[in-house]
Amino acid sequence: MAMGVVTGAMGKLLPKLGELLMEEYNLHKRVKKDIEFLQKELDSMHAALIKVGHVPREQLDTQVKLWADEVRDLSFDMEDVVDKFLVRVDGIEPHDNTNRFKGLMKKMIGLFKKGKNHHRIANAIKDIKEKLQEVAARRDRNKIDGVAPNPTESVAIDPRLRALYTEAAELVGIYGKRDHDLMSLLSLETDDDASNKRLKKVSIVGFGGLGKTTLAKAVYEKIKGDFDCRVFRDILIELGNSHSDLMILDVKQLIDKLRDYLENKRYLVIIDDIWDESFWKDINIAFSNRNNLGSRLITTTRILNVSESCSSSADDSIYRMEPLSTDDSRRLFYKRIFPSEGGCPNEFEQVSTDILKKCGGVPLAIITIASALAGGQKVKSKYDWDILLQSLGSGLTENSSLDEMQRILSFSYYDLPSHLRTCLLYLCIYPEDSMIDRDRLIWKWVAEGFVHHGDQHSSLFLLGLNYFNQLINRSMIQPIYDDLGQLHACRVHDMVLDLICNLSHEAKFVNEWDGTGDSMSFQGNACRLSLQDRNKDQQGTPFRNSTGISRVRSITVFTSAINIMPALSRFEVLRVLDLSDCNLGKSSSLQHNLKGVGHLIHLRYLGLAGTGIRELSAEIGNLQFLEVLDIGTNYELKELSSTVFKLRRLIYLNVFLYMLAPTPGMLQNLTSIEVLRGIVISLNIIAQELGKLATLRELGICFKDGSLDLYEGFVKSLCNLHQIGSLIIYCNPGETSFELMDFLGEHWVPPVHLRKFESSMPSQVSAMRGWIKSHLSNLSELILLSVKEVQQEDVEIIGGLLSLCHLKIKSTHQTQRLLVIRADGFRCMVDFDLDYGSASQIRIEPGALPRADAVEFSLGVRVAKEDGNCGFDLGLQGNLLSLRRYVCVPIYCGGARVGEAKEAEAVVRHALEAHPNHPRIYITMYPDIAEGAHDDDLCKDW
Repeated sequence: MAMGVVTGAMGKLLPKLGELLMEEYNLHKRVKKDIEFLQKELDSMHAALIKVGHVPREQLDTQVKLWADEVRDLSFDMEDVVDKFLVRVDGIEPHDNTNRFKGLMKKMIGLFKKGKNHHRIANAIKDIKEKLQEVAARRDRNKIDGVAPNPTESVAIDPRLRALYTEAAELVGIYGKRDHDLMSLLSLETDDDASNKRLKKVSIVGFGGLGKTTLAKAVYEKIKGDFDCRVFRDILIELGNSHSDLMILDVKQLIDKLRDYLENKRYLVIIDDIWDESFWKDINIAFSNRNNLGSRLITTTRILNVSESCSSSADDSIYRMEPLSTDDSRRLFYKRIFPSEGGCPNEFEQVSTDILKKCGGVPLAIITIASALAGGQKVKSKYDWDILLQSLGSGLTENSSLDEMQRILSFSYYDLPSHLRTCLLYLCIYPEDSMIDRDRLIWKWVAEGFVHHGDQHSSLFLLGLNYFNQLINRSMIQPIYDDLGQLHACRVHDMVLDLICNLSHEAKFVNEWDGTGDSMSFQGNACRLSLQDRNKDQQGTPFRNSTGISRVRSITVFTSAINIMPALSRFEVLRVLDLSDCNLGKSSSLQHNLKGVGHLIHLRYLGLAGTGIRELSAEIGNLQFLEVLDIGTNYELKELSSTVFKLRRLIYLNVFLYMLAPTPGMLQNLTSIEVLRGIVISLNIIAQELGKLATLRELGICFKDGSLDLYEGFVKSLCNLHQIGSLIIYCNPGETSFELMDFLGEHWVPPVHLRKFESSMPSQVSAMRGWIKSHLSNLSELILLSVKEVQQEDVEIIGGLLSLCHLKIKSTHQTQRLLVIRADGFRCMVDFDLDYGSASQIRIEPGALPRADAVEFSLGVRVAKEDGNCGFDLGLQGNLLSLRRYVCVPIYCGGARVGEAKEAEAVVRHALEAHPNHPRIYITMYPDIAEGAHDDDLCKDW
């Protein structure tokens, strides 16, 4: 059980009680004495509860469990009392000085309300005090020593981990199983054997944690280039975009869509983790056996009967996953704990052998146990290893049951610091196999109160990032990297998810509803609600008999489950509301329900990204506790009320399409803001106000009607923002001024931790050479969308940025006709995009861009011919050996003959098709050559 589970709201409540004692609230002496009593009692109980949180729940005395649950519930009640008082008192509008009589009346009403509120809180605190005394009387021994660690130093991802997961993948699927056994079952020979032309199905079956998904993914990456279309894991996402109606298809519709999508294609489909035999029988209809194009279908499952159902014909096969060998198990285990060449010290050899026997060759067990023993900066002591060995019970070798696997994972769970246990337990709100966005998760931790200040000046997000990184380092969550190699999300292994769901159920931490029942009861006082949509045929509402719903503090809704969400008016003390990616746009009733969001006065987190909302009430300005407002991408939302700038506690504000335009005095209200994206700046005075947002780490703005004064004011403000790590600057289309980028180059010294710079402002790279060369050692993304010209010197300066992995430059008025990508530049570049129009050509030196996974560069046909490059040689042959995702080549044909343009396209395509990694190829002609055009015709200028 995690500390946050047993301590409830205690960590947030104690500082709030201290706040109530401040003179400004002018509480009666008797009330203050009661609050001081509560502070002392709760402080003592808090220490006891922390100790309780370190003991597995099944090992706790029944009386201790009951006492912990009672104190937890009381802490929530107490926090509600305090918050309601603070909202009523602090939320009173100041009187209007422009109307003396009206102002006097408001002041008198305010004083009356304050008196009434003082009376309410006095009675409520007296009631809580009596209940607390009753609880203490039932268990008077609660003084247990113990403190909760609160790390504040920056935590980095263990650099060995990525290699470790690669190693695990290789052990599971590359050296032996994939290249021999499984590949032979797939029979991918290219001869004319008719049996190889028929659809073949292979089902991978094995115990949870053996690496079935890892093996399937390894096969997918190996052979996907041999097929017309590939589908892995999530069929719906592959078939349509996030706005597609496919997200709400029933089974019959899905089958029909699949049939149409796969018709007359040689396809590779992988369906991961099938539990239900009846589901397979339904979906199997979509995969026609009449497709004689050599298609392949791979399934994974833990259940033998399901695998037999998935592989029922003579052409189908079952592949049984086996545990790792003793040698491979030891190799994986030691690689995590002893990275040095010396390997395992003698004193650990026997105990490690015994531990590995208990792990039974299961990679998941080996990695999680090894990560626990790695112990952060140094390996844990031999004594700790012996204690772990004793705790593992009979082990997987004697009884390969879920219970034994859970025991192994439980050790890693209880070995976590208490604050990390709470954060991990929170992940049970997500459905199985979810890709969980890192930043969104951390902001929800912050809003839930799981992340506490190390000091008053530290960033809660950065502290939460430490928590996230520690869970990665402990192998409790699995990292997901984007195309640039940046860690941006995580996934919870289904075995770990089973564990934390069971723990959550025992501790009444989260209530889940997935459409499998008729009703939901909140009698257990779970304060978090997760609405999931595993059952798409859910009918009616599950909440009509729920008496505890008014106490729910957090609700997260997934896609179509939005249809059964209760009215917001039923949630009286809601702190977190996450509707991200739920389609609200098609339901007028849901849009209407959302209008009540302004009454959720206790709300800390509001997630509306990707919901399709068309309007958001101006009452949002009433949410005085709101810390995170994520509007994200909502194309139907045309404007957002400026009342947002009344939210003084906002830490994160993300608005897409730049629909917020502050007026003078508004920005300086955002005294806590760390992330500000999507505002329009039109006045110098507003630009200057930006400089007062001292905690700002990420800024995304758009300039409207730019002027010299405006740019000067902005650059002056930027020089005061010392925490900036990401800067995005846009301007209205048609803006032609170069002054801003000139000012930046001359007057701004970027902070050394700047990692992203993006601009659509007209610019010359030469104006920024100084600080690009001297101050951007940690820059990983550089995006310049309106560059007048790029010179060879610019390419070489940018190529020298050692951390740069993503570059996108769009040039509009190129003068230098040839740009050379040197072999010694861009050593870490993953995504390279240099589009410089029709006036230039590129040449890539051998060995250049050694890590590039995706590239885009343009070719001007006329310039290439005029400069003697008649063969259109771009240096592609035998080069760019890491290229795997795609290569995009815009070919500008203006001024050249149609025949020359066709020849250039054919040469480039031939060179790219010869690439050994077979990346996707996109070649676009500007302008497009009309069908039937004569080779001697001139292409129009572009």
